[in-house]
Amino acid sequence: RKIRMPLVTKRLRDPDVNPCLSESDASTRCMDENNYDREMCTTCFLKYKNCRKFWNAIMMERRRNGVKPPMPTAAEREKILGAMGKMPY
Repeated sequence: RKIRMPLVTKRLRDPDVNPCLSESDASTRCMDENNYDREMCTTCFLKYKNCRKFWNAIMMERRRNGVKPPMPTAAEREKILGAMGKMPY
């Protein structure tokens, strides 16, 4: 029997929908490894927060300019980050 993932969860696990999947996973892993001591994971949380802020700004810009889809695909994001030369978050 196959366990079905709720649609919302499935979308959040989709790299084309969620640009901060690896940062989110790193935060979760950090919490698991540090017995849910939030202070031990501050760096991971900040990285995730900055990632969300960065891609949200790009999404808002694309919406303003009428670009579809508003969130760049995983491949497009790879190019955007590559063009920057370093991680902006």
